[in-house]
Amino acid sequence: MQFSSSLQSGVLIQRYKRFLADVNVQGQNLTLHCPNTGKMTGCVEPGWRVYFSTSNNLKRKYAHTWELVQNHQDQFICVNTNQANALVAEALASNTIAPLAHYADVKAEVRYGSENSRIDFLLRGLGEPDCYVEVKSVTLLEEQGLGDASDAKPNQGQGYFPDTKSERAQKHVRELMQCVREGHRAVLLFCVLHTGITRVSPAQHLDAVYGALVKEAMAMGVECLAWRADISPEGMQLVEQVPFSL
Repeated sequence: MQFSSSLQSGVLIQRYKRFLADVNVQGQNLTLHCPNTGKMTGCVEPGWRVYFSTSNNLKRKYAHTWELVQNHQDQFICVNTNQANALVAEALASNTIAPLAHYADVKAEVRYGSENSRIDFLLRGLGEPDCYVEVKSVTLLEEQGLGDASDAKPNQGQGYFPDTKSERAQKHVRELMQCVREGHRAVLLFCVLHTGITRVSPAQHLDAVYGALVKEAMAMGVECLAWRADISPEGMQLVEQVPFSL
């Protein structure tokens, strides 16, 4: 996907009230809409360069939307979580995701389950079980030491989801397990929107319930796939599968 208009850039001052961020653009302060309600751990350091789009909708209170941030390691992170589903939709249409490439019918935002959820994508093919795909945006990179204290080798590229305790994410795993019980195929698709992440795991240390649910779900047959996006101020696309492990 290409960004619909050229992104402008500035330097992050602060993110606040969940939906707002102030940036400095060539000496002038500007307030952006932040389309991410999460904690955004590791994505909101003052002084980092941010990239934002501009809407032509005159009714918007804040015309600019925060899309990307570039950290001091020159890694790009997409903070607009809405883009994860757009990237997956594009990849499904082009058959980029090989394990999901053989379905003829793809529908987005289909209501399902006993907990009043909407599945991100419902895939159907002739003679095959329906496939329920739940998309999760991964931006948390935590490179920690491995082994004992004398082992200073970093766990390079380790990404986690979620970045804080998430009852909503827990609910989605329960719903996917129910899909498997009913004879359907169920997939947790982790969309990696941080160019420094090369592997993904559930964030057991931040949400133990979610970690346990994912382990239980995988044992039942829920599939966990992680796909990494190439990201630049010009555009983004899913390019390769990366390891997912408990």
